[in-house]
Amino acid sequence: MTNFNFPLATNTWGEEELEAIQRVIRSDRYSMGPEVLEFERRFSNFFGVKHAVMSNSGSSANLLSLFAMKYWSKTRDSSARDVIVPALSWSTTFYPVVQAGYRLKIVDINPSTLNLDVEQVLKAVDKNTAGIVAVNMLGNPADLVELREIADSNELFLIEDNCEALGAKLDGKFTGTFGDLGTFSSFYSHHISTMEGGITVTNSEELEQVARSLRAHGWSRELPEKNYISDKTGDQFEDSFTFLLPGFNLRPLEMEGAIGKEQIPRIPRIIEGRRSNAETYKKICANYDWLAPQAENGESSWFSFYFRLVGSAEGRRPELMAKLADAGIETRPVMAGNITRQPVIKHLSHVVSGSLAATDAVHDQAFLIGNHAHNLDDAFGAIDEVLQKFEENL
Repeated sequence: MTNFNFPLATNTWGEEELEAIQRVIRSDRYSMGPEVLEFERRFSNFFGVKHAVMSNSGSSANLLSLFAMKYWSKTRDSSARDVIVPALSWSTTFYPVVQAGYRLKIVDINPSTLNLDVEQVLKAVDKNTAGIVAVNMLGNPADLVELREIADSNELFLIEDNCEALGAKLDGKFTGTFGDLGTFSSFYSHHISTMEGGITVTNSEELEQVARSLRAHGWSRELPEKNYISDKTGDQFEDSFTFLLPGFNLRPLEMEGAIGKEQIPRIPRIIEGRRSNAETYKKICANYDWLAPQAENGESSWFSFYFRLVGSAEGRRPELMAKLADAGIETRPVMAGNITRQPVIKHLSHVVSGSLAATDAVHDQAFLIGNHAHNLDDAFGAIDEVLQKFEENL
């Protein structure tokens, strides 16, 4: 056994974040207020979108996005109910689709990039298709240009689940900004951390207003006098407690907004560090023909490092997991694996389109190791040593 410890996640805080918390405490304002509003403004400016709506988690950001489709003027009258999703993602990519009254149409992934297989998406589109949820898996951009074209040519909505891919780019454009809505997460293990937190971004003023109303009870309080949902009366007493949509309470805390303001300037350094580490990861993987790493599409922000066992190593994942654990290296499954193989699937309205062979291979043979913004040379040395010893017994 070793005393070495390489965790899946570390934080990116400095003294500024700690002072931000103290600033909120001194203000005696804890619920959503000016700190959150300013964070939203700075976040949208950084990513080059018109609007950002912060919520209490990335999962909630996904929930807001799917429910917004129920009330957006472009989609609310559609009778189409299927939403195309990849078979591989985190659980809260799938749940909001069903919770919003849609049906999951599950398709396979590209085995190299781990993102939606565009050819499978094209085969899955039919008259009952309402939209597509594209996941930028593990920080790796999906084929967003092609997916945007498919959505536009078939009058579908496109939502980007970008919770693992903050800072990634495709053709020089930030992921999360190709869809009608894009979602981000600022949970502890993600690129930036506000403790818990999520952000929904859009260039549509109408969608921003719908999401803002849904976030807080479906009321009109945060909307302008003239808005896309229902204009205010001008009576402040009445307008503060007028309920327009069947919403939620997904509001973030002022502390989260204050911390987020300090995290935004760190984003370039965080992404640079993660991408630098990825170069070493690629070099290590190149030494082992029984490892299949994730193929980068565009500029990944490298949420974590993906390893799939192939050839002579297939079926020996438990053995390798044990060796990594003994070396103090934390591992985890690749998100939820194949969602159709999870017990929860019996509660989710869904249909499968085509084979899910590529996702099954991930489910059975792959695993993740964490990435961070700081130098990981010591960790890479430990990982490589384990891989070398494992190879000796293949």
